[in-house]
Parts: sequence; structure tokens; C-alpha cells
Amino acid sequence: MRFVDEVKIHVRAGDGGSGCVSFRREKYVPKGGPDGGDGGKGGDVVIKATSVKQTLLDFHFQRQFKAARGAHGRGKQQTGRNGEAFIIEVPVGTEVRDGDTGELLGDLTQEHDFVVVAKGGQGGKGNMHFATSTRRAPRIAQPGKAGEERNIKLELKLLADVGLIGLPNAGKSTLISRISAARPKIADYPFTTLTPNLGVVPLDHGESMVVADIPGLIEGAHRGAGLGIKFLRHIERTLILIHLVDVSTCGQGVQTVLANYHKVNDELGHFSSELLGKPQIVALNKIDLLLEREPLEELREAFHRLGVPVHAISAVTGEGTQGLIWDAAEQLVRLREGAREKVSATGQHTETTEDQS
Repeated sequence: MRFVDEVKIHVRAGDGGSGCVSFRREKYVPKGGPDGGDGGKGGDVVIKATSVKQTLLDFHFQRQFKAARGAHGRGKQQTGRNGEAFIIEVPVGTEVRDGDTGELLGDLTQEHDFVVVAKGGQGGKGNMHFATSTRRAPRIAQPGKAGEERNIKLELKLLADVGLIGLPNAGKSTLISRISAARPKIADYPFTTLTPNLGVVPLDHGESMVVADIPGLIEGAHRGAGLGIKFLRHIERTLILIHLVDVSTCGQGVQTVLANYHKVNDELGHFSSELLGKPQIVALNKIDLLLEREPLEELREAFHRLGVPVHAISAVTGEGTQGLIWDAAEQLVRLREGAREKVSATGQHTETTEDQS
């Protein structure tokens, strides 16, 4: 299945039905008066999140969506039926934006989250509303109002706890296949990974964490080199980044390894300062290819001076990967608890402010 994470669509809500011009006609009821009913409301266009979909591919084949219009009013004060809402289903994690202004309309991060992107037009009033003491037989009624119409931009951002970053062939796909049931394509050439992959890593007590593997970054990716940096949106929601560094290049010198680490971080900064500020754990990968492991100590010291936790691992053999998972899991627990405390404190502050007012 082709992975599509950004599309533009056009939506139009249903028009309201027109009001009716009608007069009561019944036996033994002379001069029955106006009884034209109102038109029905047009249907809304609703975008709703579902876990059934994993990509926005469907919207490459259909980009125009229109809700049903409201039915016209009828005699005997009968109101027309409201138009049925048109529900567009998208994957969980989709951001919905106005296609022209870029305004965020909704961030659908939970199953069944929804946002109304176009409201249906109101139905027109029938002639029964226009009768007065001086105008007892009005032959006028309102037309229904037009439904809203707009361009919409959909952006899918995967929901993961941990994001894997690094240069191409740093071993990200191998690592996610080692620690989870994900089976991405793995090969010994750059840019084997062309689309993001998700893996669920089992932890203790039945808990788990979701890891996202994205295509590799190279120097100049923000200018379009390689696959660019558009895939970085898929790790914007993560709490932690695991930065894989290929230590098989230690033969070229420790500084080469450190330079590769800084190249990837530079590209993160070009995409988002917030993304660059996320906690990182460095994984010195491919230690199974080292003939001598003395350079690892020098690299450990260098990253410790940068204040970054570091683990030496082999994604192929599994050496050191368990310690890496435990470290990431512990950081996740702390960050989640901190986020809950922050939300709780904000709620208490708001409640106190309302009490004082």
C-alpha cells in the first residue's frame, strides 16, 4: 500500500432547502391562510479519525466532497428534511488545516475525534412566517442559504513515543526489526527506507512503547537533498529521539562520527527548533563491525561532555539493545508523569482563578 501523508481536498456543505409558499385548503375551512413550511438545513461536512485507515492514499483518487442539501418545505407547515452530513474518515494523527490560510482546524489524535470543516446552509422560511394583520396571504418565502465551501489540507503525523533518527544506513530499520515485530525493508544501500515505519516494543507489566523509523537524513536535506526533511513531521509528536550513529566509520577517525551526529542535528534544527530540543539518546550502532573497541570509550566521553546519554549497540546481533530500551522506557515514564503533573497543575490554577472571580 502506497504511503501518502499530505493531500489537499475541496469540500462543500449542503445548501439549505427553500421555504414553501402554500395556503391551507380544507373543506369547511374558509380562508385557511398561509401554511408553507420551512426548508431543511443542509448537511455538514465532517472529518473524523479512525484507526482503520493508515494512509491518506484514498484522497489521491477523490478530492471533491459534497454533503446533501436540505429538502424544500411543503404545505401543511411541513418542514423539509435536513441534509445528511458527509463524514470523511482519516487516519488517527491527522491534522486538518484550512487549505488557503493554513489555520489549524483540528488535530485528530484519538479514535472518533472529529471536526466540522463546512457547515450546511440554513433552510429558508415558508410563507406562514410572513403573515401579518395587514398581509394575510403572503406569497413570499425565503430561499435556502448556501452551504460553506472551502479547501482543506490534511497532514498525517504518526503517533509514536520514540523516534529513530540518523544518516542513511545507520541501522534504524534493523533496530526496529530487532526490538519489535515491524519488518521494514532492510538493504545495504542508502534510502532503503522510503516511508515511515511503526513498531510496538513490549515492556514490563504488559506495557509497551511505539517507535517510529523514518527515512535517513543527509547534509542539505532541508534544501531538498536526499529525501528531504518532510518525513520529520512523523516524529514531531514523539517524546524522545534515539539518534543512531554508525561507528563502523571509526577508521576515519572519531571526529568523523561526531561530525555525522551534528549533521543530523543541524537538519533537525532547520525543520523545527522544538524537534531539536527533544531529549535524545545516542546509540553507537554497528559495534559488531569494530575490530578494536577502544574508540568507543572516546566517543562515550565526547557524548557525555555534550550531556547526551549514550549506548553502544549492535542492531544486528542485539548486543546492548536491551539497555537502550530500558533507558528509553525510564525517560518515557518520567516525561509522561511530568506532562500529567503539568496538566493537573494547569487545571488547578484555572479552577482557583475561577473561584476567585
